[in-house]
Order: sequence, then structure tokens, then C-alpha cells
Amino acid sequence: MSAFGVSPREIAGHSRGLAHVALARQVAMYMHHVVLRQTLTAVARRFARDRTTVAHACRVVEDRRDDPAFEECLDAIERAIQGAIAPLRRSSRGQW
Repeated sequence: MSAFGVSPREIAGHSRGLAHVALARQVAMYMHHVVLRQTLTAVARRFARDRTTVAHACRVVEDRRDDPAFEECLDAIERAIQGAIAPLRRSSRGQW
């Protein structure tokens, strides 16, 4: 997630020490759950975390959405995800 200056490897890692890495990971979990509509359990498996950790991440991100700059960042990430998956959705419906 370049929006946070964190590599995919750091997001997938198990480090808990750096706040900016933890936030990027929480946002990634949130996007998987909310935008990609994956269950908490599926997201937990993807990130090798517990389901309750994913639920906590989603709460943290929701709580921070009151910050306009953070909200703008999340909106940009969501638009990027939607843009990336739109062709896949059309393809799965035979619209290519």
C-alpha cells in the first residue's frame, strides 16, 4: 500500500512494533472485508491473523474515518481497488 509507504511484505509480516505498518495492515484488512466483501474469517486467513484481530482492525479504521484526510485516503484506495476489480467482475459476467 504505497499510500502508507509500507511494502506488501511488511503488511503480510507479523511485526507489531511500527505504528505506520500496523495502520497500513489494518486498512488492508478493512478493505478486504468492506470493499471486497470477504468475511472476517476469510480475511483473517489471508493475513494469518485471528478473526478478532480483523474485527479490531475494522473498528480502528472506522473510528479514524472522522478525520477528513484519512477519509480521503481511504476513498482513494477504495476507488483504486474498485477500478482494478471492475474488469474482473465484467469478465465473470461474460461482458468482455
